[in-house]
Amino acid sequence: MRRGKMLYNGKAKQVFATDKADRVIMYFKDEATAGDGDKRGIIRGKGAINCEFSTIIFKLLEKRGIATHLIGQVSPVEHLCHNVKILPVEVVIRNMVAGHLASRMGMEEGTPLKKTILEHGYKCDALHDPMVNEWHILAFGYATKKQYDAMNRIALAVNKVLVPFFNKRGIILVDYKLEFGLYQGKILLADEFTPDGSRLWDKHTRKKLDKDRFRRDLGGIEEAYAEALDRIKA
Repeated sequence: MRRGKMLYNGKAKQVFATDKADRVIMYFKDEATAGDGDKRGIIRGKGAINCEFSTIIFKLLEKRGIATHLIGQVSPVEHLCHNVKILPVEVVIRNMVAGHLASRMGMEEGTPLKKTILEHGYKCDALHDPMVNEWHILAFGYATKKQYDAMNRIALAVNKVLVPFFNKRGIILVDYKLEFGLYQGKILLADEFTPDGSRLWDKHTRKKLDKDRFRRDLGGIEEAYAEALDRIKA
């Protein structure tokens, strides 16, 4: 299935129409950004790694009964997907204190949590994806109550699958974001699951295997992404 008109050009991906209105092609870039686009660069091979990484995770979730937009991987850097209408709400799942949570709360990164935290953001680059709660989401019409509850339910189901999956491969799933879309009246897990949108730490050394290596100029970025992929393929 060939690419048609470009429908979306994002920081890490592009979405193209196909000859079928209900299907799109999602292309994974090597480009990387941080700090709301203030920092830009290229991570060599990232597109192919993220494409395969997301394929593995989404297929795993499908096997566990969690519906996604992925139809299949059609090239090293492309997914064929259902053409979903993305809901403008990100769900961030936090299993450990890190990143913005650490700075907001004045806590040390790596502090364990007694309970998983769900946070929500309004998807808007111009506003830097501000954090919102249920009141905002319902008042501004970003999602219905039924959709909001479904996103949270699916997010927790995803977490229940992925925490032990990564743990068995020597990785702590610290936190990650999920996006959702509507397709034929049903909510599907959409977008991607990659080291770009998650924090993955080695269980023993706490070595970062994710985009924090790019954000924080830690070096070894390509090697960390490749290692993360190799581990989940094992």
